[in-house]
Amino acid sequence: MYLSRRDGDVVTYDIRMKKPNGGDYLAVPAAHTIEHLFATYARNSAVKEQVVYVGPMGCRTGFYLLVRDSLPHEKAIELVRESFAFIAGYEGDIPGASERECGNWREQDLDGARREAAAMLPVLAHWTPADLAYRT
Repeated sequence: MYLSRRDGDVVTYDIRMKKPNGGDYLAVPAAHTIEHLFATYARNSAVKEQVVYVGPMGCRTGFYLLVRDSLPHEKAIELVRESFAFIAGYEGDIPGASERECGNWREQDLDGARREAAAMLPVLAHWTPADLAYRT
C-alpha cells in the first residue's frame, strides 16, 4: 500500500497486490469480486464519509483507494486491512452482483477473491505510515 498522490483534499493510495510487469496478475473474475466486496466494506465502514472511491487498477496489479485527506494514514491502512480480512472470510452472495446492479454480473470468483485477499493480510499486518512511500 502506497501513497500515490494528493489532489486537493483527496488522497490516492495504491494497494499493490501483484508486482508491476511481473507476469502474475489478478484474474479478472477475482478482481471483480474484490472490487465489489472492497467497495461495499469501505462504503459501510466507520470512515465511510471519508471514502471517495475504491476501484481496480486496469493493469490488474491491485486497487486504488481514494479518501479525503482528513482521514489519517493510520486509519486508511486500518481500513484496507479490515477490508481484506472481510474479503478473505466472506461467504454468501456478492453484493451488487445482480444483472440489474452490475454490467458484468456473471464474471465473479469469490474463492479467487478470498485467496488474493488472504495473501495480502500478512503483507498489511504490520504496515505503517512509514511504509507508504512508493518503492521501485
